[in-house]
Amino acid sequence: MATVPLIEYEDASPEVRAVYDDIREVRQTDFINNFWKGLANNPEQLRRSWEQIKVVMAPGAIDALTKEMIYVGVSVANSCEYCIHSHTAAARAKGMSEEQYGELLAVIGLAHHTNGLVSTLQLEVDEAFKA
Repeated sequence: MATVPLIEYEDASPEVRAVYDDIREVRQTDFINNFWKGLANNPEQLRRSWEQIKVVMAPGAIDALTKEMIYVGVSVANSCEYCIHSHTAAARAKGMSEEQYGELLAVIGLAHHTNGLVSTLQLEVDEAFKA
């Protein structure tokens, strides 16, 4: 259960509605997910987060699908179930195949495994890696 009320469009302030409208326009959907509805309790944070997401997640030197897949990996590392589901859906919407998803899960699993081993062994970073 959410720790804050979820702000629906019809109950939102004009400032929040403006962000919701922009989300709908940019994403070409009427769907406003619970992340945005929860952030709407703080309209400034809602606006700031949406503006940052539009910039960072847009295609650039890294394509949008790869960015979504990275987001899934970080969300797994941070144990954010909501973000794992949200960004897996976004990656699929951007064309991630089942084969790519399987490889993504394998990479995430491998990273968890080897990160755990390195942490347990308390290995010093090789100088060659610091260059």
